[in-house]
Amino acid sequence: MKTVYHKADSRGHANHGWLNSYHTFSFANYQNKDRMNFGALRVLNDDTVSQGMGFGTHPHRDMEIISIPLEGDLEHKDSMGTTAVIKKGEIQVMSAGTGVQHSEYNKNKDEEVKFLQIWIFPKELDVEPRYDQKSIKEGEKINGFQQILSPNKNDDGVWIHQDAWFNIANFKKGNGKNYMLNKKGNGVYAFVLKGSAKIGDRVLNERDGLGIWDTQSFNIEAVEDTEILLMEVPMELPSYLK
Repeated sequence: MKTVYHKADSRGHANHGWLNSYHTFSFANYQNKDRMNFGALRVLNDDTVSQGMGFGTHPHRDMEIISIPLEGDLEHKDSMGTTAVIKKGEIQVMSAGTGVQHSEYNKNKDEEVKFLQIWIFPKELDVEPRYDQKSIKEGEKINGFQQILSPNKNDDGVWIHQDAWFNIANFKKGNGKNYMLNKKGNGVYAFVLKGSAKIGDRVLNERDGLGIWDTQSFNIEAVEDTEILLMEVPMELPSYLK
């Protein structure tokens, strides 16, 4: 099993006043040649948006964009005619494909919004743009893995145009479980949302990340009550990027 460890305080950081953002991988003004991506996982931004502020309308193309709110509500509008609000306990996906424009705002006047913005390289270019969001709180599992994203339309959670599987792992202190990868050639990027856990000989604390590959499985053990996002993605980049 191979691993790469990214300590929380090693991430790129940009505070724009209205937006406080931490970048696990190179993004905007944070450029690190050793932190460009983890396989098909291109962006993992940990964003806090101030009250009444947000991202104005801007374009995307040929990217699978996932948003997971951690606190507060985020309003989404796009050029496909979608207007929606995503909240903690939900996941949103937008396949940008041939091109889409969207905006994201914190409409609340009394609380910040905290959310993860994740970009995945799609398997193919020029797909038809689409939007979806689903509740992930309804299927919440304790001391186990809850699938929230896959490549399959009929699976639990949302789906994307890539052989990727996301799970939320909630463990009480002292509990753990073995994670089996879904596809050969994939790796998993584990990102601790809260608490701390041990994977292999590495203890991960809040907002630490660990990339894991060249293995069929690995064990997670909670050092304290812990919530972890597991992002399984292909390690080989799509042919159009080679």
